[in-house]
Amino acid sequence: MVPILAVVGTSNTGKTTLIEFIISHLSKEGVIIGTIKHIHHAGFTFDTEGKDSWRHSKAGAKIVICIAPEEIAIIKKDSPQKELDKVLDLVKNEKIDLLIIEGFHSLIAKRVDIHKILIGENAEDVRRILNDTVKPILAITGPLAKKKVTLPEIGIPIINFHNNGEEILSLVKNIL
Repeated sequence: MVPILAVVGTSNTGKTTLIEFIISHLSKEGVIIGTIKHIHHAGFTFDTEGKDSWRHSKAGAKIVICIAPEEIAIIKKDSPQKELDKVLDLVKNEKIDLLIIEGFHSLIAKRVDIHKILIGENAEDVRRILNDTVKPILAITGPLAKKKVTLPEIGIPIINFHNNGEEILSLVKNIL
C-alpha cells in the first residue's frame, strides 16, 4: 500500500502551500507523488459546458476519459467524496511513492492507515480538529506555528514549516 498523508485544517491556513512545499522538495529527490484535493464548492464541475466531454456526460455517460497529448482526465459521475475508499481505488494502480490528500477531514479523521498533518489558525482550531482525529499525526503547522503557540499537553510537534521545512520533510520521508 502506498503511504498516504492527509493535510487537514481550516480554510486559508496554508494547506495548499504546505502541500506545494512537500511536493516540490520531495519530487526533486525522485519521490513520485499523487494528490487528491477536496473541492467544497457546490456545483463545481471540471466539465466545461458545451464541450464534447460535457456532452458525453449530459447524454448519460457515467465515466468520460479525456486524453490530450500531455494529460489524461477522468470525469466520473459519482459521489466519491462520501466514501474515501472509492477515491483511493482511483489511484491504487498508479506508480506513486506517496499520496497526499488535501481536506476530507471527516473521512480521514478516524483512519489509522492515514498519516496526518494538521493546520490551524489558533489553539482553538487545533483542539477542535484534534477532538475527533486519531493518530498517526505527524505535526501541527500553519499560522498557529508562526505565532509560536505551544500546546505541550497534546504531545505533537508544532512546526513552522516556513522556517523549519526540513523538519516537516523529515517527518514525511519517515513514512515512505
